[in-house]
Amino acid sequence: MACVLILVRYKDGDANVRSVWLCSRNDAIGNVAVLIAAILVFYTGSAWPDLAVAGVMAGLFLLSASQIVMQSIKEMNETPSCEIEAKTCQK
Repeated sequence: MACVLILVRYKDGDANVRSVWLCSRNDAIGNVAVLIAAILVFYTGSAWPDLAVAGVMAGLFLLSASQIVMQSIKEMNETPSCEIEAKTCQK
């Protein structure tokens, strides 16, 4: 949780920083969700809480991944091609 609190100010940064934020956030959510699912599985004797958490976490990670891909494409399109190829632009 400390990592998430430290990174929260970078949640709207470039794709690299945003990716770190989203992965850290997802890990924190996943850890809490797995603990809750484990307690529910223990008390109910059913695998459904575990399967539900797995489905939700998969969806969360897919959503985060799509956000990073879309942001990366946007950033690539905004960067002049000469900067990508030669790291400097000729004026």
